[in-house]
Amino acid sequence: MQMNRLFAIVYILLDKKKVTAKELSAHFDVSVRTIYRDLDLLSASGIPIYTDRGKGGGIRLLENFVFNKALLSEQEQNEVLMSLQSLSALKVPDIDSVLNKLSTLFSKQSANWIAIDFSHWGNSEDEKQKFAELKAAILMRKLVIFDYFSSYNEKTRRAVEPLKIVFKGQSWYLYGYCRLKQDFRIFKITRMKNLNTLNQSFEREVPNNIWSQFKLDQTREVTLQIKFDKAVAYRVYDEFDPTCIQKHENGNFTVTVTFPENEWVYGYILSYGCHAEVLEPKRIRELIKRRFKEGLNRYL
Repeated sequence: MQMNRLFAIVYILLDKKKVTAKELSAHFDVSVRTIYRDLDLLSASGIPIYTDRGKGGGIRLLENFVFNKALLSEQEQNEVLMSLQSLSALKVPDIDSVLNKLSTLFSKQSANWIAIDFSHWGNSEDEKQKFAELKAAILMRKLVIFDYFSSYNEKTRRAVEPLKIVFKGQSWYLYGYCRLKQDFRIFKITRMKNLNTLNQSFEREVPNNIWSQFKLDQTREVTLQIKFDKAVAYRVYDEFDPTCIQKHENGNFTVTVTFPENEWVYGYILSYGCHAEVLEPKRIRELIKRRFKEGLNRYL
């Protein structure tokens, strides 16, 4: 509590330039004597605080003092602020307050240089609440329970020790220790339903390489060769690495790419409609052909 108050006192002095001990006492709901002890601590740590007595007097910082100058270079200040602006653009809770305070401490205007929205179209308030609840559970190290729908359309009830929220491949995931499977697992957040945080703490460290779990959770992979019409060139360039793309003289493309084989990849290919044709492997080509026929039959 005292450390928070000390930081807040410096922030107030930078913001208001001059304030009385009585005003600080009322603001923090502590005695004037406590405020003077805090000021002594700040002075001892190198913060140039001065007190002017008499009418119009008060507590102030040395004119032109900038708190960060002894701690961070100009480039480091900008990097800190840009990192916080990135988090603000990601809608991370409580970041704007920290960003505003540090902008004041650094005597800089907070440049609004980035805007990001990872949410899908039509994203509901329920998804935002889910993200906030998972963040709180990770910070408080509390067990969470939820219903999970896998890519194989299996529904299970999971109790998980949440460790990290991860963004990969245009999707948000929860990484944690699953009590059901007795192992580390990843869960796509959009597939988590009926999320609740339990009043049950856990103690577990995050493994060094969490990315390996993404490969372990993929039961198998398939290398696809797909021909795309030039009409969907914008999607081809958006969604595939240039090294995977071969452009032909007629403007069409052939893409060779490796994906985890599951329902998602089938739906992804189908999303191109008549503008994509699977060339290899043959079994995937036949599967997509069958699904197109089944879909067409629904409209006949």
